[in-house]
Amino acid sequence: MLNFSFPRSPRPALVLSAALLGAGLLTPGASAQTGGVLPLVSVGQKWPQAQETYVIRVTAQDAARPVGLEVYSPTFNLADYADGRRGAGYFGDERYNQQDQMETTFTLVGPAGTVVERRFGMNREHTWESLYAGPLPAGTYTLKVTTRGDGKNSFALRTAAPFALETSDFSVNARDTEQTPLLAARLFITPDWVGKTLSLQNYDLDGPREAETWAVQPGGARVNLTPSDNGKTAADKFPITAALVGEWQVFIRVLPTTKQYSNAIRYSFRMNDAPFPARVGGFTPPADLKLLNQLLVEVVDPQGRPVPGATYAVIGDGSVKPVLPPGWQAVSSALVQGTGNIISPTEVRYQPGYNKVRFVARQAEGQLVVEAVAVYGTQRIAMPNVPFEVAGRTFTTPATVPLTPGDYAVKPTDVPGSTFTQPAPGRVPDGGTGRVVIEYRPLTEITLSTTPDVLNACDPAQLVAVAKTDFPYRLPARVRLNLPSGWSSDYPLELSGEFGGGQRLNLKVPVRICRSDTAEAILDPIDLRTTGPAQVRNPGGANVTRNVQGGGRASLAKSVELAPAGTQGYVVTLVLTVDSTLENVRLIDMLPQGSVTPATRGTIQTLEGPSLATLNPRVEGDSIVLTRVIPGRYVLRYTLFTDLPADRVVTPPDLSW
Repeated sequence: MLNFSFPRSPRPALVLSAALLGAGLLTPGASAQTGGVLPLVSVGQKWPQAQETYVIRVTAQDAARPVGLEVYSPTFNLADYADGRRGAGYFGDERYNQQDQMETTFTLVGPAGTVVERRFGMNREHTWESLYAGPLPAGTYTLKVTTRGDGKNSFALRTAAPFALETSDFSVNARDTEQTPLLAARLFITPDWVGKTLSLQNYDLDGPREAETWAVQPGGARVNLTPSDNGKTAADKFPITAALVGEWQVFIRVLPTTKQYSNAIRYSFRMNDAPFPARVGGFTPPADLKLLNQLLVEVVDPQGRPVPGATYAVIGDGSVKPVLPPGWQAVSSALVQGTGNIISPTEVRYQPGYNKVRFVARQAEGQLVVEAVAVYGTQRIAMPNVPFEVAGRTFTTPATVPLTPGDYAVKPTDVPGSTFTQPAPGRVPDGGTGRVVIEYRPLTEITLSTTPDVLNACDPAQLVAVAKTDFPYRLPARVRLNLPSGWSSDYPLELSGEFGGGQRLNLKVPVRICRSDTAEAILDPIDLRTTGPAQVRNPGGANVTRNVQGGGRASLAKSVELAPAGTQGYVVTLVLTVDSTLENVRLIDMLPQGSVTPATRGTIQTLEGPSLATLNPRVEGDSIVLTRVIPGRYVLRYTLFTDLPADRVVTPPDLSW
């Protein structure tokens, strides 16, 4: 298929040049076995393979190297085979229908879409063209060649070292002008293929009198391949053994008995019926032929330094655009050499010929400000030195991080004694500043203890309210106490200060507790509340029993309790027990003395007693008079209103009738 020139070192990766002279398919030793040029071919109609495809693999290691993809004779040469005769430099172009307009399209497609697409029509010469010169990002690229029209277009392809064209199904054009062995493809069998079967297939060779084809196995053994008949496929199968591991070469030679000027032949390679790629391509242009169109593209920064990872895309037949790595933006474009127009910083249109284009790009950059705050009540307290991660790097707040434009997730770290909500990604504009605030919510607590919590009426006790947290930053706070009725203190009931970072805020208050109830501690500014109860023993009671000779027996028990919470005073309960009917019974119950405001007796309630009794209780001085009682048990109750302490409210009762 081609004259296989020696590989040459590529130009520096920083200049994207279309003037690379290509790389050969064979090593220097193998090239001595071949001669002439064996073209590839694209058949427009009546061919089982409507589109020729070749794969170029770009590794990350070679992503900065110019690919140097070039084609010889991409146009359909009307003078190549005209009026049944071969022209000078015959390459095998044939138009079967003289009315058809022939057109061949070369399209290079990669992971990001079309890289370059060139359409070639008809002319009367064989030219040498650059399809794509510069480097490509790592990935797999497919070159598709399609011909429209009833005919066939012969061409040759090559790439710069270390790149290669690979395919498992392709067509070549064997010509009777070259009756020497020509290399069609190279296959590389690795040890992992041992035990599988390699199938070498050829289609439409037109029988054994037209051409012969064979394979050279590792070690140099020649194995003839079955020549296919017209419109048919022939296959030769080889079980792979360890001795067959290595490089295979497939050759073709046109025989003197041929009846054709040129013969399109398709090869297909399979391993266990799956497509198996081989390397094809390579050519040396005639000595007097110059590259018809040359496109040099530079992508540099404002200081003139090449942009790492930059390349370009050719759009249509005369438009070039830079392909920049993430984070870069085009600044300007210039047509340094050649003819064309500057469309924009990202596009230059050029006329065919020798052209040099320069794109200038700058690294787009903005910044992201990241802060951390403690949301504490209505306050937002700055939190310095909190680690966080963005773009794979770790910083501490507050930080201004230079970044290329885009959206960035900020990953906070845990802070003891707090929770946080994952913040929304920060958006960095080009030349601007984005902002992300990490909001932590401190976990605080307040306790309230009463010591002692069981005591006699109006005994002293101590209340201790403590605000605490594991949060390592200081938080301003105020601790205050609410005392219920019957609890009193001469000390301040609130304390302001800071807590956190190992420090607590303690409020200690001595109090006098005269009734069972609950105090409340409040932590401001977050209105966190807790309670602390205390139980007061009841003030006590007294009783009296009266026996009257020949008259009757009665006993009176008196008990005094604190009134329920929210009610002032004490509840006095009188229990009278009699064993005979008595008239005008007096329950003598003196009110306590010594208070600033005299004690008063509330309404007397009869809670229990025989239904036939006529009590009608009425107050006469210090006595409660019951009109008539019969044997049984009677319970009366009233509220005693006084500001005396509980230890001074119990007075002894008496009875008379």
